[in-house]
Amino acid sequence: MKRIILFLLTNFAVLFLLSISARVLGVDRFLTSNGLDLGMLLAFAALIGFGGSFISLMMSKTMAKWSTGARVIVQPANQDESWLVDTVKQLSTKAGLPMPEVAIYDGDANAFATGPSKSRSLVAVSTGLLHSMNRKQVEAVLAHEVAHIQNGDMVTLTLIQGVVNTFVIFLSRVLAYLVDSFLRRDEDESAGPGIGYMISSFVFEIMFGILASIVVMFFSRKREYRADAGASVLMGDRRPMIDALRALGNLQAGELPKEMAASGIAGGGMMALFSSHPPLESRIAALESAG
Repeated sequence: MKRIILFLLTNFAVLFLLSISARVLGVDRFLTSNGLDLGMLLAFAALIGFGGSFISLMMSKTMAKWSTGARVIVQPANQDESWLVDTVKQLSTKAGLPMPEVAIYDGDANAFATGPSKSRSLVAVSTGLLHSMNRKQVEAVLAHEVAHIQNGDMVTLTLIQGVVNTFVIFLSRVLAYLVDSFLRRDEDESAGPGIGYMISSFVFEIMFGILASIVVMFFSRKREYRADAGASVLMGDRRPMIDALRALGNLQAGELPKEMAASGIAGGGMMALFSSHPPLESRIAALESAG
């Protein structure tokens, strides 16, 4: 319930902020008496598309903690927490990164990295993963997450999401305007678009949004292979990452909230095109074939 409430509040806040920004900047006036102002529409689409992505990125660390119940380790309470913090510190130093926040959350085997920048990142590990893998395998998972930060994957996927969001908003409204104009071809259009525009823009936005998610997930899967390779470099050996992936294949990977699923460790599901991760078998094969 808390995750749903936080999701709704976050989306309401983002939409409210972006609608105000669009009104202040005057880029929400793309429907004119002379037709559709494509330049103004593109500006509006870019503001909403990139604005939504970057606001989500800036809030990603806070939302990750709230939605998973992750507890940041400020002062290690036991040997396991001390080892976890020390290991992330060593890997971050090897990667040339500032020390990220380290957190633990209750759940099945999984881990994720998130945050708006390399200097403001978070690495979180589930209790299920800590209790189900040996330390070498857990270290490999941590190296994978640190590699995500090193590669700037959060920002990269945010930019990709911003681009596809812009095209979704732009194309859906252009096509909706054309549909509405066709439906009202024998009517006076001086009053502006009718109900056909509103319904069509909603339908097209859903359709293009589904297609856009396939594009984003494609790039996400590519980044997973790179993070696996980066983990091998940080570990100085590819075998621990291969062993960790094999162990994960025998475990029930915990479901992550949508905001950080693309930076998790879990393998892809049945709907491969919509999966943020490649199948574990493919990742293992890629590591084994690496020179």
